[in-house]
Amino acid sequence: MISDFIYKYYIDPITQGQAYNVVDTLTYAIILVAGVYLLYRWLSTSTWLADIGITINQSFILATVPYIILGGVVRVIEDTGMITGDWKFLLVTPLIYFVLFFFVIGMMFISRWLVVSGITKEFVTFYAGAGIFALFVCCLILTAWSTTHHGIDFFILFAIPLIALVATTAVWLFMRYVLSWKYVADPLYITLLFGQLLDASATSYGIDLHPSVQYVEAHVVGSALISATGTAFVMFPLKLVVLFPAIYIMQIYRKEANPAFWHLVLLAMIVVGFAPGVRDMVRMVLYV
Repeated sequence: MISDFIYKYYIDPITQGQAYNVVDTLTYAIILVAGVYLLYRWLSTSTWLADIGITINQSFILATVPYIILGGVVRVIEDTGMITGDWKFLLVTPLIYFVLFFFVIGMMFISRWLVVSGITKEFVTFYAGAGIFALFVCCLILTAWSTTHHGIDFFILFAIPLIALVATTAVWLFMRYVLSWKYVADPLYITLLFGQLLDASATSYGIDLHPSVQYVEAHVVGSALISATGTAFVMFPLKLVVLFPAIYIMQIYRKEANPAFWHLVLLAMIVVGFAPGVRDMVRMVLYV
């Protein structure tokens, strides 16, 4: 029956904390693509940002990065179990993406209102600041929670970003000086690289190196490759197999695409790596 199919592939993985399956993975991918397009259509046909001189460009995407990190941190708040009842499912993938989306849109409306009212002249400044403040509050909540549990493992908090930074630097240098891709100097490409490799670093550390908690890979492709190779460090070549052609194609498309749509696509690519990477790292730091 249809209801059994829905429960098996969509509802049970959310309510019972099961790993992703092929069906929900493909569905969420389609929803992501459709969401990016619909968001682009809405922003391109609306004048509520254009009338104050705001465009979807590099500055806007970088100002959105705090919200991406916020998504990963908020996800950990649910992981700790401090939120009970059915409300907690709003902070579980994929519902958390909708929650964060409406929060971001809300901050955009407030930022625009402040500019129109003459309270501030910089839309991006308040927009980014609101995201940073929300992130700070959530970090305080998790810090307070940690004082009555396992505390904060500062070694892991240092080690995972360091692994990601070293990997990002090596890949960036290869792209820039071996392949002569001068365009990878763009901060957006660097952010994309770091976010995706942070995800790989967190997964690899959590499965192969974490001292006491045994983590697992929830995504279909990653889980299959880890089982086949016996190591979670296979996530690095998996990421690179995707990143090299993705960045090359994005740069070709950049010359022909609408700038706003191109930036939104790149934003989506940053989100799907950065957010889960942050979540996994923070979980390990707190031993959740």
